[in-house]
Amino acid sequence: MDPAGLPFDADAMLEGLRTWVECESPTFDAAAVNRMMDVASRTLVLAGARIERIPGRMGFGDCVRATFPHPEPLTPGILVMGHLDTVHPVGTLASLPFRREGARAWGPGIFDMKGGNYLAIEAIRQLAAAGVATKLPVTVLLTSDEEVGSPSTRDVIEAEAARHRYVLVPEPARPDGGVVTGRYAIARFNLEAVGRPSHAGARLADGRSAIREMARKLIEIEDMTTDDCTFSVGVIRGGQWVNCVSTTCGGEALSMAKRQSDLDRGVERMLALSASSNDVRFTVTRGVTRPVWEPDGKTMALYETAKRIGAGIGLSLNHQSAGGGSDGNFTGAMGIATLDGLGVQGDGAHTLNEHILVDSLAARGRLMAGLLAALD
Repeated sequence: MDPAGLPFDADAMLEGLRTWVECESPTFDAAAVNRMMDVASRTLVLAGARIERIPGRMGFGDCVRATFPHPEPLTPGILVMGHLDTVHPVGTLASLPFRREGARAWGPGIFDMKGGNYLAIEAIRQLAAAGVATKLPVTVLLTSDEEVGSPSTRDVIEAEAARHRYVLVPEPARPDGGVVTGRYAIARFNLEAVGRPSHAGARLADGRSAIREMARKLIEIEDMTTDDCTFSVGVIRGGQWVNCVSTTCGGEALSMAKRQSDLDRGVERMLALSASSNDVRFTVTRGVTRPVWEPDGKTMALYETAKRIGAGIGLSLNHQSAGGGSDGNFTGAMGIATLDGLGVQGDGAHTLNEHILVDSLAARGRLMAGLLAALD
């Protein structure tokens, strides 16, 4: 099957994707994520899928599992896996509305990763419309909490992946259009500083500021960064009244390393942090961790297949290990052949400049269709 002959239409795909983008779905708003799952479910049903809804837990939204007709449905097949939660809160459309200007289109979540999920489903639809039967059964799994490390869905992801031979992840393509064959290890941490309250105007000297302690530790944490292991503090919450010395301050930190051993040492350093003085307390607790995913022979063979298909449709596909975790960390670490970065090209993930290259919807859709048809 030559995917170059499939009639992908980037303009038509963008119109369909617009409905997805304008359904805002921030991770921490379960109702909003579930509305997005409803929209995606309809797209999947129209593409021929049978839908199963997996109820959310831990306060997060649901997941959707979609299976497509196949004569051997129990054969280990292909899992297309993506998330529909975004980092953008409801209301972001006011400052980042869906819009197209020439070759680019903007909108919250359009790049990370609604565009990739949408083109994957379009690839399945195009194959069916052309009468091309995949050699292996295809399942799509859409999850709800990837942007916070998949705490409520990792068990579902790993259980589903274990039933499949291949995992395809349409996360955004690399800047050069390449794909991802490995990802760095990532650990999250919860930080808490506890001080002593006092009236900031009348009795300032009696107080011990939790915010001040957190500020000290923030610098200490980020100064731990090396070429082998990075540390960053991305969230700080503290204080209630400006005329009160703050009693508590919380934060969240992230550490990332190319090798698991480097991350393990970084985790030890984080957990060993203590308060600057006896007048305050500072504690670090470990949060969600993504294991390092290092490419093996099965993943590299999958990449070579994608590279060959890409060459046939005019795409030159490089590969690399990448920072920024994905659910591919889990499946790759399980030893399942996993190929990530199969989604759209663009830039600005997690910012108000998030956008895609419109033509990449069709080009990457053909790549996905070619993979789905070729794998056995």
